[in-house]
Amino acid sequence: MGINMTQFNLPYNQKIDKNKKILYKNAIIIDPATKYQKQGELLTVGDKIADFGINIEASNAEIIDCGGHVLCPGLIDIQVHFRDPGQTHKEDLVSGSKSAVAGGITTVVCQPNTSPTIDNAKILEFIKEKAKNEAYCNILAYACITKQMKGQELTNFDELKKAGAVGLTDDGLPVMNAHLMRRAFEESKNLDLVVAQHAEDLNLSNKGCINEGEVSRKLNVNGIPNISESVIVERDLAILEKTGGRYHLLHVSTKEALDAIKRAKDKGLNATVEVCPHHFMLTDQQVLKSGTNAKMNPPLRSEIDRLALIEGLKTGLIDAISTDHAPHDLDSKNKDLATASFGIVGVETMLPLSLSLYHQGLISLVNLLAKMTCNAAKIINFDGGIIKKGARADLTLIDINQEWQIDPQKFHSKSKNSPFADFKVKGRAVKTIVAGKLVWQIQ
Repeated sequence: MGINMTQFNLPYNQKIDKNKKILYKNAIIIDPATKYQKQGELLTVGDKIADFGINIEASNAEIIDCGGHVLCPGLIDIQVHFRDPGQTHKEDLVSGSKSAVAGGITTVVCQPNTSPTIDNAKILEFIKEKAKNEAYCNILAYACITKQMKGQELTNFDELKKAGAVGLTDDGLPVMNAHLMRRAFEESKNLDLVVAQHAEDLNLSNKGCINEGEVSRKLNVNGIPNISESVIVERDLAILEKTGGRYHLLHVSTKEALDAIKRAKDKGLNATVEVCPHHFMLTDQQVLKSGTNAKMNPPLRSEIDRLALIEGLKTGLIDAISTDHAPHDLDSKNKDLATASFGIVGVETMLPLSLSLYHQGLISLVNLLAKMTCNAAKIINFDGGIIKKGARADLTLIDINQEWQIDPQKFHSKSKNSPFADFKVKGRAVKTIVAGKLVWQIQ
């Protein structure tokens, strides 16, 4: 079934009452960081969590009955493309953040392949100021590793960190120059900035548009082989072992790359990895059904890869779940496979698609939520994703059993490019709270 009665309130930074008390009652409170899971109450005062537990009382507090649903830290998506500045006809910070909170996400990390790219403090300040005035969720951002993402000259890491960058990446493009990658590790190490890589050997990809395999051969299009991802991961990890620092693999799609991350972790290297729901839910067979709405980079892979990703989530090898939310207008997608833009939207479907793993009995709810809260926060050194006294009051109320059908035309994003149209799912966010303020709810 579909539910259309939703409500947005003002952006979370507007009309904040620092003394306002809200008591959330009748909730299953889950804090994945500590494995806390109990029926009880949670009290917020202003933008902080004041208390939580059993039989919490508060005078003059607004009471919100949670209906026995799960109340957890606000979800964090550490990879989104909100296209602001430069391509705001596809998405902007307002529409993107509305879409995010409708999916229960309270914090996002924007990627730097905007126009102009996020390679200097001025662009970061623009994003920060616009988000402060207009966004419905916390907006963080990666900055570029190289100037204009051209892979030729490093950006000023120190300046970018001071301006608020939570990490460094040329996402959308790999850093192909191994010497530059080495310098990036060396210069980021002392700043404790994570270096995040879109792992793709562009020469091996050879302008492919979908996974190299049965489907690419059937459609007679250039395919992107698994090795294009794993070769770069293996190279990066060899450099990391030499230099030290922090490495994060964006949107892993192949078994081989995941195996490389496991070997690195076994050696004690500081390497983390994220996966997107489309990569553990779908294979390249979906291209035959959804066409260009199933075209993304890295591409949907084989069933062997998909199962390896699920196993990585089960064992804890994969640290986080992100969306790689990549909105595109109709003209960008209404082309043939070879020329259509890569990417799909994902912030409104991250939670229900991920919950499918819980409902199938593949992963516990606590461990699943950790990958979208505390684990994600740790990768970017963010002080969210937890429930404790004094922590930021970013919260998501989830009805884990609500059944509904995905309809991209009802997304709050400006773009509707999703391969999950008509998928029946179970579980969704019903209230999203940012800085103690209820910004979105299902009526």
